[in-house]
Amino acid sequence: QVIKVYSEDDTSRALEVPSDITARDLCQLLILKNHYIDDHSWTLFEQLTHTGLGRAIEDHELVMEVQSNWGMEEESRLYFRKYYAKYEFFKNPVSFFPDHMMSFSSETSAAISHSGILQTFLNSSTYPEIHGFLHAKEQGKKSWKKLYFLLRRSGLYFSTKGTSKEPRHLQFFCEFSNSDMYMSLTGKKISGSPTNYGFCFKPNKSGGTRDVKQLCADDEQSRTCWMTAVRLLKYGMQLYQNYMQPYQGRSGCSPLNMTPMRSISENSLVAMDFSGHRSRIIENPTEALSVAVEEGLAWRGRGCLRLNSHGSPTAMPNIGMSIHRSQSWFHHKISRDEAQRLILQHGLVDGVFLVRDSQSNPKTFVLSLSHGLKIKHFQIVPLEDDGKLFYTLDDGHTRFTDLIQLVEFYQLNKGVLPCKLKHYCARIAV
Repeated sequence: QVIKVYSEDDTSRALEVPSDITARDLCQLLILKNHYIDDHSWTLFEQLTHTGLGRAIEDHELVMEVQSNWGMEEESRLYFRKYYAKYEFFKNPVSFFPDHMMSFSSETSAAISHSGILQTFLNSSTYPEIHGFLHAKEQGKKSWKKLYFLLRRSGLYFSTKGTSKEPRHLQFFCEFSNSDMYMSLTGKKISGSPTNYGFCFKPNKSGGTRDVKQLCADDEQSRTCWMTAVRLLKYGMQLYQNYMQPYQGRSGCSPLNMTPMRSISENSLVAMDFSGHRSRIIENPTEALSVAVEEGLAWRGRGCLRLNSHGSPTAMPNIGMSIHRSQSWFHHKISRDEAQRLILQHGLVDGVFLVRDSQSNPKTFVLSLSHGLKIKHFQIVPLEDDGKLFYTLDDGHTRFTDLIQLVEFYQLNKGVLPCKLKHYCARIAV
């Protein structure tokens, strides 16, 4: 079978693959072909352009099966990108499942602690109930209605009388075995939803948009909780096996403190010293690190300042000012909305970031950062002192000669930011 996969910059690649290839195997194939580092966050996405819907395809799903569900009227694409939130709920369940949205059966509630939340999801006999208000689009109408919903093992229900959980007041909304869950990527534009936190359930065998059940949450935390709970209900232990698979066969290691595996080509790279008459391999890791830092500083210095034959600086101020453009985390001339969409697609995990040009002030830059399931924007201001140009995030208390230095500092130090910079958003090519 031949399939076409797109990347963030809309370049595409046609691949010949076996008909039973899974999403994870396809990602592994693309990682090897492009010599990317495998940090277990590469994901295959399904995007339905016509309806503005998208979802991360689970690692175990068959790619051909996903494609077979596409309707003729839909413009659908497969995207290959990083998604840091894919299994984040296994590492930090507390932030995904707020107490006010969960209730447990009487026999399990006394023994539940935050660390035991996931065990109750994975255990078929103790599945917790998720409850709260959602906006639902009425079938065949443009209007939305706010209703009290309950998620149980048998499906999703809403109450016809306020927040009553009595069986006579509960009406069935949908179940999940024959449908897929999508996130709304366009906010209010296509669906006319009351907020930007939409998601929906679409039958596997396409019956057109009329069969799509659309919902909308009041905030990102609520949407994330509902969508994560549905994933766990639908796939259960399969999700945990997907999460653990990269770490199997590596004894004595916890998945929480793993260092990323590198591709074959990365493993063949070694540090070399060419300063003497003969080159040598640097085997001491401390020496290799210091050489790398020294080389980076020298490169930055060469980029910032060039000397002419008389030993005085030449007029090349723009090189130092623009070396950030070669960095994967820098996005030239994208809007605030585009930045938010890009971060959302990479997953709202603390520390996901990018740097972009400011649209309101052409001379400044903006650091867009995910924290607490929200995207925050911080202005990077240029500052001139004694004829030298610096960049700062904190009114000049901490100054940097260029944006690369600034990003490197905040990757190691939180400083004025709510968290360190951990994962950058990049427009990769396939």
